[in-house]
Amino acid sequence: MAEEDKYTKDGTVDYRNNPANKKKTGTWKACPFILGNECCERLAYYGMSSNLLLYFTNQLNQHSATASKNLSNWSGTCYVMPLVGAFLADAYLGRYWTIATFSIIYVLGMTLLTLSASAPRLRPTCYKKDVCHATESQTAVCFVALYMVALGTGGIKPCVSSYGADQFDDANAIEKGHKSSFFNWFYFSINIGALIASSVLVWIQVNIGWGWGFGVPAAAMAVAVAFFFSGTRLYRYQKPGGSPLTRLSQVVVASLRKHHVDVPADKSLLYEKSDEESAIVGSRKLDHTNEFCFLDKAAVQIQSDDSKGSMDPWRLCTVTQVEELKGIIRLLPVWATGIVFSAVYAQMGNLFLLQAEYMNARLGKSNFKIPEASLAIFDTLSVIFWVPVYDQFIIPITRKFTGHKNGLSQLQRIGTGLFISIFAMISAGILEIVRLGIVKRDDSYGVKESPISIFWQVPQYFIIGCAEVFTNIGQLEFFYEQAPDSMRSLCAALSLTTTALGSYLSSLLVTIVMDMSTRNGKRGWIPDNLNYGHLHYFFLLLAVLSALNLGAFIVVAKRYTYKKAVGALR
Repeated sequence: MAEEDKYTKDGTVDYRNNPANKKKTGTWKACPFILGNECCERLAYYGMSSNLLLYFTNQLNQHSATASKNLSNWSGTCYVMPLVGAFLADAYLGRYWTIATFSIIYVLGMTLLTLSASAPRLRPTCYKKDVCHATESQTAVCFVALYMVALGTGGIKPCVSSYGADQFDDANAIEKGHKSSFFNWFYFSINIGALIASSVLVWIQVNIGWGWGFGVPAAAMAVAVAFFFSGTRLYRYQKPGGSPLTRLSQVVVASLRKHHVDVPADKSLLYEKSDEESAIVGSRKLDHTNEFCFLDKAAVQIQSDDSKGSMDPWRLCTVTQVEELKGIIRLLPVWATGIVFSAVYAQMGNLFLLQAEYMNARLGKSNFKIPEASLAIFDTLSVIFWVPVYDQFIIPITRKFTGHKNGLSQLQRIGTGLFISIFAMISAGILEIVRLGIVKRDDSYGVKESPISIFWQVPQYFIIGCAEVFTNIGQLEFFYEQAPDSMRSLCAALSLTTTALGSYLSSLLVTIVMDMSTRNGKRGWIPDNLNYGHLHYFFLLLAVLSALNLGAFIVVAKRYTYKKAVGALR
């Protein structure tokens, strides 16, 4: 092998800051440590969060609607904080040190949450099982711990998937081909962790206690950190490229300053570095595109730009810098269409649990009751089933019809998942209609447990799991590939904020429908006793919103222009 072929060509370095050796670093050699870290971290997160709604209602003594909104707001924050972690990773710390630093905050938050459920003065006072009272200070400690976890996860979520993809050299055709499979198996590892969480850990919380139920996830998070550090010598590291927000702001300011300047018809006259490398650390040059032409004014060079002997980036930007901002703008409509899907996804840890509380959770004729949150295991099993099916069967079959190397394009994959998700809400709504019909027939409004088995919820979980494999993995890959090279963590965080806004949208919808449906003394769609409510209206509302959202996505996808990178990384 020639000397120059020994090293990666995507600008990555090893842990000693030397050019990364292809044979000694990265690829699938490094991925087990990243996938193991993600598996344990997700086990910790879902082990703590899957049953959180019932912890709020049964231990902190919160009303159903209040607990639902608190859970949605916290979950939303978990997916907003990645913007902070991503900015630090791309601008200053790099992905490795961002993951390491925020993991410590995560472990501290999990430890405090465990203490809030087990220490005598911090845990709620219980008069009998699931009949408890928490003081304001005890509730406050619980929520401080939860928001520490939200901060910690903010540094991990946007970086881990991008960091794993960094282990494959974009300049190497073989390695780049493996990157798509990495995203599939990355999501697979997430759901292995979620599988253990929604089965073993939920059972521990319900049958042994919340102290152990939160303590085991805390230990799992410590294992995740150990996994991550174990692979330090094998990783490839991308250098941070400086503040992306500053570069984007420079384009806006420069284009506004030159609002009176005409853009030349020959776009090759726009300002760009003359050599092969981009002026931005960790980024390749980008070809000019014809969209958002006003921003091109920032790259028009006039006589006053170099009057002081050097270029002022607040007055003159490179074409690549302008295209970075254009790329982010192009991503936003695709990003927005993920919000409604995330609201649908959020119901698994929210209103699906409330629905399950009013169903028969006994296993056969025995007295063993299945924890309501354990039904999420069928979402996880669905993902675990569909990931290898998609990777090994759907891709080769669809490739024959589409001619696309990955079977479906990233946008086609996302759209397929949006379509499938509609049926999850229809399934949940139909089940609730049937359940309320039985309650009305038997005149059992005051009885919480109905004859209908909790296993009738399986289809709605399984359908969401199938939709995830298409939409969520498609989004992961799409935002990584279409992001400017030096903004990949930030764009991964942008993708994650759809989950945050989906949770906030769910909370807002609950607030609106409860305000409108409780007028004139009515109980509303989601009362404390669901037997008097209309939860199916809420599920069907989400189905209608999902159908409208799919239509908007199709319009956006048809107009989308994929980026084209040229040149070498700096």
